[in-house]
Amino acid sequence: MRSVYNRFWEIDALRGVAILLMVLFHFLYDLMFFNILQIDLLSGPVFYIGRSAAILFVFLVGVSLTLSYSRGKVSGSQISFKKYLKRGFHIFLWGMVFTLGSWLFFPDKVIVFGILHFIGLAIILSYPLLGYRLPNLIGGFMVLFLGRSVEDFAVNFPWLLWLGLTPVGFQTLDYFPLLPWFGVTMFGIFTGNTLYSGYRRKYELFDLSLNPLISALEFMGRKSLSIYLIHQPLLVFVLYFFGVIDVNSIGIQ
Repeated sequence: MRSVYNRFWEIDALRGVAILLMVLFHFLYDLMFFNILQIDLLSGPVFYIGRSAAILFVFLVGVSLTLSYSRGKVSGSQISFKKYLKRGFHIFLWGMVFTLGSWLFFPDKVIVFGILHFIGLAIILSYPLLGYRLPNLIGGFMVLFLGRSVEDFAVNFPWLLWLGLTPVGFQTLDYFPLLPWFGVTMFGIFTGNTLYSGYRRKYELFDLSLNPLISALEFMGRKSLSIYLIHQPLLVFVLYFFGVIDVNSIGIQ
């Protein structure tokens, strides 16, 4: 029987892939933002790199939540809402740090509801859904449909930015509203409950966990939050250190 203390290496490795794609996208984004290269971020390869990273990351949030939930049930631990509330609030607060940083350096493109805000809220909202499969599959499609429906719908107030309703002229550096992104998380919950119910892998998979590349991806996957928090400042510092940008271009006097 699988120990509840063992992790699924493929989930950590996939999260490592998502982190690598996100770092690559942000590096290319920085090159465009500081006018070093002319890059189309709205279509083509760079767009798909960023979108793939985001989809994979948000999808794995749902999968990971089901693993935590099923591990608790198998071990006989109390599965309390407080645990998910605390975790979600912690990540949401890190999102607010990014909000403050963007307000200080890029006041015209403040991050109001970025990916960390979304993940924090998604963890909290997912709690009552973690024991179900089909409702998450159906609900995921519904949320995606609603997200598509409100995508081009503008309002005259900012209070529903978190949901997906944006005012005219809204600009931000990072935006992940519940509609449609919570639908991707629901697909992850459905997948986790289908492929890993009872905290056991329901399919055959050759063990690659000792492969050095896979091990490196696993490590990055386990440290994904830390990497996300430091990678963007580190990228800007590297560009500055090598003289690619100057301090004035990042708003520092």
